[in-house]
Amino acid sequence: MPKGDYLGEFEQMILTALMLLRENAYGMTIHEQVEKLAAGLRSVSLGSVYTTLDRLEQKGYVRSWFGGATEERGGRSKRFFEITGSGELAVRNSLKVAGNLLRELGYAS
Repeated sequence: MPKGDYLGEFEQMILTALMLLRENAYGMTIHEQVEKLAAGLRSVSLGSVYTTLDRLEQKGYVRSWFGGATEERGGRSKRFFEITGSGELAVRNSLKVAGNLLRELGYAS
């Protein structure tokens, strides 16, 4: 990864949520999944989820598109998200570093 392309903790959680949700990844489901991943250790606003998704899309780690409008949403369409190959690579690299840290601290074998 080029310098400056390292993932922050929240970016890691967003990308992990996309990997878990797959084709069901849109704003609200991503928000709910990130709250589960944070396990009550931090508060997560829907606005921060969208801001981070936009930033990750600019980096090329995420792509988005709009689905069809639905009656249940008052005629509005959902914006869906998916992780790209470079996004998956960024998550894997980030987790390797975290694993190294845990191993050095004696928390992992």
